[in-house]
Amino acid sequence: MLSHADARPAAAAPPPDGGVRVVIDLRPLQQPERAPVTAAYLGNLLRAFAADPFQGEEFVVLLQAGLPDPTTSLPVLPVVGHRWLPATRPLRATALIVDPFLARGASLAAARGAVGRTVYHVAGSNLPLASRLPVVATLLDLAPWELPHVYQASPASRFGERLRARMLRDALVIVGSEAIARSATRLLHLRPGRIQVIPFAAGPVAPGLGGDARALAADVRAERELLGLPERYLAFVGRYDARTDLPTLLDALAILEAKPRPGSLAADVPWPPALLMAGAGPDDQAALARAAARRGLGERLFYAPRLSEGRLSTLVAGARAAIRPSISDAVGLPALEAIACGTPVVASAVGALPEVVGAAGVLVEARDPARMARAIEAIWIDDALHRRCRDAAASLAIQRPTWAEIARLTRGVYAAAAIGAPDR
Repeated sequence: MLSHADARPAAAAPPPDGGVRVVIDLRPLQQPERAPVTAAYLGNLLRAFAADPFQGEEFVVLLQAGLPDPTTSLPVLPVVGHRWLPATRPLRATALIVDPFLARGASLAAARGAVGRTVYHVAGSNLPLASRLPVVATLLDLAPWELPHVYQASPASRFGERLRARMLRDALVIVGSEAIARSATRLLHLRPGRIQVIPFAAGPVAPGLGGDARALAADVRAERELLGLPERYLAFVGRYDARTDLPTLLDALAILEAKPRPGSLAADVPWPPALLMAGAGPDDQAALARAAARRGLGERLFYAPRLSEGRLSTLVAGARAAIRPSISDAVGLPALEAIACGTPVVASAVGALPEVVGAAGVLVEARDPARMARAIEAIWIDDALHRRCRDAAASLAIQRPTWAEIARLTRGVYAAAAIGAPDR
């Protein structure tokens, strides 16, 4: 099976003095809908690398055969080789076992002639088994170990995730927050000295901060009219899977549905709150509609298909708040994107979310519909609270690192891995 990894040869010459050759798995970028957080991370990181070239740096990319090469949109990125791998997704949980062997063979072939200055970087699950290369792994998800009853339900998935945990112990691991560093140490038995915290950032500059307020208002109004949204609404953006606590969110909305209209609420503001569910596919929308109907919420939910980043950012910027009910969240990307838009966030206090949200929103205990309902009601009706959260969001958005800074710090991890730096 390893021979399938060898469809196109990698360059054999070592990189110039001072540079590092990075073997990087870009398969998530070829199918971003399957792993949106991983794809966003890789896309932003590669754009930052391309925008600030580093002398002697080279990339060999691992791709799935039969799908387009995403690096063609970054012609200045110094890609010196490609390794084309067969599709493993049809193998389902067994892919967790097969992929490490494919990654090992492809990475070793890609490093020929430059082993002393080559590192393997993976964001996601595809670590190489028993690699002779130093491995840098960006850990974007702890759900397989925080929710083992969901993500380790079969013998193959259980073995695959345990194998991945074992391989991570030999890697230099990048995480986005101190909380996730602590959780990774506890759940995966990683050595603290091999974990590097590099805070993540939102994508390209979102609307709502420093832009033309009138133009933004017009864009928001146009998007609302297309979807039939009222002038004031909440927005949910994120996964529709076990990581997200959608039952608690719907139960919280049902609590508000049963409450009388607050007397302090302006007459032109709808009650109970309207919620935009963005990015739901047909199956997700059907399941949500059934769950909402059981709770009497059929007219309070509005659905948007998968939209372009620009349109989605416009809708988030126009929302009263973004809602993040979570059980496991190692990155908090939708919260980061909302804050970059200047939009307050109501979120569960799990994973990376407390560090991401800070004073830019309201944090509540996970799986607590009553507290979620109180938080949503507060952000919906309390203009002073809403204003404080918006001001905090604007401040946090300025303080977050840029992707140029994240790229610089990531290159530092590459350098440490390449020279075999001791645990720090």
